[in-house]
Amino acid sequence: MDVDYNANEPKMEKDYSDSVKELLPEVDQLVSTGQLRPALERLHTLEKKTRGAADLWSTSQLLVRMVELCGDSGEWVMLEQEVAAMAKKHGQLKQAIAKMVQKAMEYVDKTPDEQTTIELIESLRTVTEGKIHVEVERARLTRKRVEIYEKHDQIKEACDTLQEIQVETYGSMDRREKTDFILEQMRLCLAKRDYVRMAIISHKINPKYFEREETEDLKLRFYELMIQYDLHEENYLEVCRHYKQVYETKCIKEDANRWPNVLYNMVLYLVLSPYDNEQSDMLHRIKLDHNLEKLELCSQLVKSFTTVELTRWPAVEAVYGSEFRQTDVFSEKTEDGNKRWLTLRDRVIEHNIRVIAKYYTRATISRLTELLDLSADEVEAFISKAVVAATIYARIDRPAGTVSFAKPRDGEEQLNVWASDVSKLLGLVEKTTHLIAKEEIVNKIARTI
Repeated sequence: MDVDYNANEPKMEKDYSDSVKELLPEVDQLVSTGQLRPALERLHTLEKKTRGAADLWSTSQLLVRMVELCGDSGEWVMLEQEVAAMAKKHGQLKQAIAKMVQKAMEYVDKTPDEQTTIELIESLRTVTEGKIHVEVERARLTRKRVEIYEKHDQIKEACDTLQEIQVETYGSMDRREKTDFILEQMRLCLAKRDYVRMAIISHKINPKYFEREETEDLKLRFYELMIQYDLHEENYLEVCRHYKQVYETKCIKEDANRWPNVLYNMVLYLVLSPYDNEQSDMLHRIKLDHNLEKLELCSQLVKSFTTVELTRWPAVEAVYGSEFRQTDVFSEKTEDGNKRWLTLRDRVIEHNIRVIAKYYTRATISRLTELLDLSADEVEAFISKAVVAATIYARIDRPAGTVSFAKPRDGEEQLNVWASDVSKLLGLVEKTTHLIAKEEIVNKIARTI
């Protein structure tokens, strides 16, 4: 029995480039006479040989040519069939499939009607499904399909279709395109009012990426979407942070027509935020911004909230109402605008309560109603809310009609106070003794003279 010792050796690749160059003119001649099917058969015959020989260049040329013949002839169904058939061939080269799909994608915008476009896109999406080497092409095809859904106001279908693509795992897609894709997912989630998923998707983007100057357009889109989300959630401090990022963007800060509106909104939403250390710190930082001086009303508002003085709500309403109520933040025409205006009133009253707590150790409720321009029940409600938020200490004595703002000392604090008082007393005694001794010495010297 003869043994073939070369059976396990790898087959040598054969170059069919010359055969391809000779065949293509013949194929073009057949197509020019209306013989598209025979032309495709000639290409199929040679493609089988080049595929078997692992000739990437030749196989790619033949597959691309098949797509061109069908597309240029307007045979859209045949184009879909050819792409699907060639992609399923046993041993088909992955790079050749990628080039074929890329060429077929060029004809998506050349179809005669929308229905044909949809069919071609869906056919190509089926071909690329589950194939890593054409994952980027599938993502781009999906984006085109989503645009058609959105064109017909099919927001739910558009959002669900786009969510199928997890571009953050794609190694072959550049970071800018990934970011742009994720921003589209966020936008559609907002349009669908799927705020939970939108928040999850937003974490896929690292804000540090926006530190690059060439990403300013993506940065502005990202923070615009985040502002919409946090406005829905009424996270006003987060909204202020987003506006701060926009304000610090170079193209915004250098544009005298754009930064005033951004700074304006940043101040208003910061004032609307509940009081805490971070909110207070941001207020004092914004106060140091020289651009704030160019926005007179905003500057006055920040000064009111950073000064330990009472700011009466009727006065605030009279000074700021006419202008603020014309803005989108406090618009009289929207439910959200009216709601935020009431929130601003609450923030003014809360500020006044903190001021009172610093100046008073005890006050009657009747006096507080005068200072806060509220009823007795409202005074109790606001003080209780401030105590729960741990911004002040207060105890209400309803029978006596008083409020105590003095926080009682515990045993350790009281001992520390006593020890401090004893130290002061001993210091005064020592100083007095020294002065008396000094005076006696001066008198003795005077008598001696």
